[in-house]
Amino acid sequence: MIKKADIILFFLILAFGLAVSWWSLAGNSAGEKAVVTVDGKLYGTYPLSQDQIIQVVQENGHHNDITIKDGQVSMTFSDCRNQICVESGAISQTKDTIVCLPNKVVIEITGRNGDDSGVDIITGTAASGSSPSAADAEDEAEGGDVHGTE
Repeated sequence: MIKKADIILFFLILAFGLAVSWWSLAGNSAGEKAVVTVDGKLYGTYPLSQDQIIQVVQENGHHNDITIKDGQVSMTFSDCRNQICVESGAISQTKDTIVCLPNKVVIEITGRNGDDSGVDIITGTAASGSSPSAADAEDEAEGGDVHGTE
């Protein structure tokens, strides 16, 4: 038999779930930079305001083309078999990512100062786990991207 307390508990859990969902979706904002990592290492940081094509050619022969155009980033070519990264489309909001698992290439959108302008839903603290490190920020301040662009 369902008791009054069970109904109240159900609605409290439902309200909490909706609030967390809204909070995580509302936290996205227009991004300013694309951070590209290859095999877990920073490949480069690129402004979304500058249209360009970044060719990621790895030592093992894998190749990806990343296109930044009109403030959006997309993976326009990959030599991987499944092409999920190419078919995922363009991204432009903080917290958005494109991942090419076979080639180990990740594109993340960040806001000002390399942050993702969000709060970690689980811990309730400022999200910083996926942001570039302080050393990466120094590299960026000295010369922009880590690898050249075309």
